[in-house]
Amino acid sequence: MTDMFRDTGTEDSVVLVESEERHDELQTELRAVRAMKPPAYVPMQVRTYDGPSGQPGGSELVQHTSVNIVTEPPKDHFIWSLLCFAYSNPCCLGLAALIYSIKARDRKVVGDLEGARHYGATARQLNVTSTVLVALGLLFFIITMIVVLEGVYH
Repeated sequence: MTDMFRDTGTEDSVVLVESEERHDELQTELRAVRAMKPPAYVPMQVRTYDGPSGQPGGSELVQHTSVNIVTEPPKDHFIWSLLCFAYSNPCCLGLAALIYSIKARDRKVVGDLEGARHYGATARQLNVTSTVLVALGLLFFIITMIVVLEGVYH
């Protein structure tokens, strides 16, 4: 079965259709078919460039850009402060770090992020100082024990 199309250039098109109605002979017929018209298109409204905005004779269009910066919440270093308080409390630095960590957490809950950053930074400094002092004390203790035990056995 084959189909052939011929366009007449008018609104109507003529289609030549070959079909087999009976197996012994081939019949051909012509049918008129309405050509499909494309839909009416609405032209886009094009705005011309009037020059830089704010200039005399130019457009008064003002563009605003808003930028949302997502910052991570300030850290309160609560667990580190708790460990410094419980295990290594030289000169009460662990207790002071724990107090500042609790203040930082309270400020964060209230919504004062700047205050929370300040208290968190102070807690971090106290924790670092406490950890370094404990590490140096532990190192000094180990060295002292090695020297003492070497003197006993020699």
